[in-house]
Amino acid sequence: MEHSDFHFVSSIVNSVHSQDVHSREMQNLSKDFHEEFPKSFGQYLSANIKFEDLRFHKDNDAISKALYQKEKVLCWIMTSPKNLDVKARVVRDTWTRRCNKVLFMSSVTDPKFPTIGLNVSEGRQHLTAKTMQAFRYIYENHFDDADWFMKADDDTYVILENLRYFMTSQNKSETVFFGHHFKPLVKQGYYSGGAGYVLSKEALRRYGEKGHDPKLCRPDGGPEDVAFGRCMENLGVRTVNTADALGRSRFHCFWPEIHLEGNYPWWFYWYDPKGAAKKGVDSISDYAISFHYVKPQKMYDLEFYIYHLRPYGIVSGTQELNRIENVKPGTQEINT
Repeated sequence: MEHSDFHFVSSIVNSVHSQDVHSREMQNLSKDFHEEFPKSFGQYLSANIKFEDLRFHKDNDAISKALYQKEKVLCWIMTSPKNLDVKARVVRDTWTRRCNKVLFMSSVTDPKFPTIGLNVSEGRQHLTAKTMQAFRYIYENHFDDADWFMKADDDTYVILENLRYFMTSQNKSETVFFGHHFKPLVKQGYYSGGAGYVLSKEALRRYGEKGHDPKLCRPDGGPEDVAFGRCMENLGVRTVNTADALGRSRFHCFWPEIHLEGNYPWWFYWYDPKGAAKKGVDSISDYAISFHYVKPQKMYDLEFYIYHLRPYGIVSGTQELNRIENVKPGTQEINT
C-alpha cells in the first residue's frame, strides 16, 4: 500500500469509526461437484429470490464505497452456453454486482446475457485456451478499466469487500498474482482456478506483452490453473502470501462447510503447501474472499448470510488482518 493510499483509507476508517497429477479420482470428484441443476430450477431461483430490502439496513458502508473507487476490480467469469441459465445467471445476480466491471467469457457470444464468445471449443480439455484468450481479450480491450483482474468460475462466490481490503496491502504496479496456493508441478506454485486468482495491472501488462509466446505460455491443453501458473512463473510474475495476520485462509477451493468440517478429498492434502489444509472456524479468515463449488441455491444462501442476516445489538468493527510482510517498506496497515 502506498503511503498516500494509507492516509486515504485511514481517513475513511477514522471518520466512520497437475498436469499428470490430476487423477481420475479428481476428475470424478470435479464432475460430481459440477453436476448440473435442472434448467427450470435455475430459472425459479433467478425469478423468485431477490434482495431488495437494502432500505431497511442501517449499515455504514463508507469504507467499502471508498475502496470500490480506490481498488478497481475487473471480474471475468468462466462459463459456457449450457450454464447460463443455471449457474452464470445466479453469479450475475449476486456477488458480481460489486465488481467495478464484470465480463462473462464463453465459447459463444450472447448479447442478451451478455457473454463474450472466445475462439475456443467448450470442454475441460480447452479450459487453458479459454483462460489464455480471456486474459488476452481483457488486455486488449479493458486494460484501463481496472487495477486488478480476477478470474473466477461460474460456481465461485467472491466477497469483493474483503478482496479489496487485501489489495490495500498490495501494489498494482508490481508483477504479482494471488489466490489459493497449490505447491506441486510449478516451482513457485500456482493458484486454484476454482477458488479464483487475481492479477495485478502490471502482471496483466506482462502477459499482454509476452504471453503470446507458446514457449512461455501454453496456448491450450492440460489443467488450466497449472498451465496459467507456469505461464506466470515464466513471465516473472511472482506469487503472494494471502493468509491473514493470524495465518488463516482467504481463498477457498470448496464451499464453507467443507473447510469448517475438514472433509477434504485426499488430493487436497498433497496439493496444499506446508500443512495448510486445516479445518474449523479458526482456520478461515474473518475476511475470507472466495469459496468454490458453490451451487446456485448456496449462492443465494451466502448472499443472505453475508449481507442481510444480522445479530441485533452487535455492530461489527473493522479489523487489522493484513500481514505485515505484505506491506511495502515505508507503508503501514490500516489502523482501526
